[in-house]
Amino acid sequence: MARSRTESVLVWFRHDLRLADHAALTAAAKTGLSVIPVFVGGPEGEAIGACRAASRWWLHRSLQQLDGSLQARESRLIVRQGLALEAGARRIFCHSVYEPEPMAFAARLAERLAEHGIRLECFNGSLLFAPGEIRTAAGGCFRVFTPFWNAMWRMRDGLRSPLPAPNTLRAPARWPRSLPVEALGLEPRIDWAAGLRTTWKPGEAEARRQLRAFARGPVRSYGQLRDRTDATATSRLSPHLHFGEISPVQVWSAAAAASGAEPYLRQLAWREFAYHVLCAHPESQQEPLQVEFRRFPWRRNVRQLHAWQQGRTGYPFVDAGMRELWATGWMHNRARLVTASFLVKHLLQPWQEGAAWFLDTLVDADLANNTMGWQWVAGCGVDAAPYFRIFNPVLQGKKFDPRGDCVRRWVPELRRLPARWIHQPWAAPPAVLAEAGVQLGVDYPRPIVDAAHGRRAALAAYAVMRRAKAGTTRRSTAGR
Repeated sequence: MARSRTESVLVWFRHDLRLADHAALTAAAKTGLSVIPVFVGGPEGEAIGACRAASRWWLHRSLQQLDGSLQARESRLIVRQGLALEAGARRIFCHSVYEPEPMAFAARLAERLAEHGIRLECFNGSLLFAPGEIRTAAGGCFRVFTPFWNAMWRMRDGLRSPLPAPNTLRAPARWPRSLPVEALGLEPRIDWAAGLRTTWKPGEAEARRQLRAFARGPVRSYGQLRDRTDATATSRLSPHLHFGEISPVQVWSAAAAASGAEPYLRQLAWREFAYHVLCAHPESQQEPLQVEFRRFPWRRNVRQLHAWQQGRTGYPFVDAGMRELWATGWMHNRARLVTASFLVKHLLQPWQEGAAWFLDTLVDADLANNTMGWQWVAGCGVDAAPYFRIFNPVLQGKKFDPRGDCVRRWVPELRRLPARWIHQPWAAPPAVLAEAGVQLGVDYPRPIVDAAHGRRAALAAYAVMRRAKAGTTRRSTAGR
């Protein structure tokens, strides 16, 4: 019996702005009913609520690309301020968003919809394994990455193959009203996004092109070159993954086919680990998972925080990373580690300040990855680096940007300095500075903190925290 075009199902697009390997869209198309793709931008638009400045710019363009792909399949994207019931659909298909607030919202929404006889059907489309699928022998959440990776690696044969995009989608007899994407107000009122436009091309087509190019060659040398900030060795797929323009199943499938891909696959697993931990510990967005760090003697300093944000710390490798972030909405992972370490250890600023800045300025502002990364560097997460692991910004620059190419690009006032001095211009002889046209304190700032002194201060602060913890433990024991 032919299906009536008056019967429809909704596909609610969230952090999954693609058509290929889209389990919710595939399931909706298989019903044989008319399919209405919807993006919600109002009170129920948590996909927007979680986006900060740089991410909103990306989302605007990604939605435009998604609408174009749908129109090529005789469909379209309906943009709404709420998940309206006027379409008469009795089923809504979507992918789960594994973050605390969206998960709670979806649970409330499912209850509301059920009162109207509408069923919300959720699928896993953003992870290889949904939170809870990979557990310890005791049934809990892993707190250390390597055992998590080993367990995930053993389960890899159970991964499904990527789903194809539907060739066409059955259109309803009458489309619901829709807003233009521009009505969502995602574009910045003051145009600061020129660097983003130059650097990125959002959308599913570009994500797939980039994945093909990476899987054909660079993935094989990823393990050797991934930390070099002066090399084109990383996939740069993180913003496409964040917005779901490509799925982790697609990325894993393409990368795993190449020899020597395991180091890259471990990075995908780290992303999985971050989501599993966030779902098990939603408080980690703001609270350290090592509870003793609630006593850590941070030294809030607005002037130093702003210098770090602006890439004016006087340490070229740190400043290059921070300026690249501001200009392009992205930063190499090695630079993320070094800039984060500098903020929380050399400057003793709270890790939450850095996490908030990254969420605002990254186009791949992923809550789970960002939270875990900052807690890892700060030494207070479930699988954290030891606090005494403090990255020296000069040595890190010499090792991972040996010729200074990255610094020359993002800190152009130092571009004429020889490689020997470019990561520590304050140590260069006056004649070398003069020949390079650099006047410290004028063209480029002097270091805002001495690296050796910063390291000693960080270790002293850590010792204070440990003593406070020991004192609390003794008082607790004495009171029994």
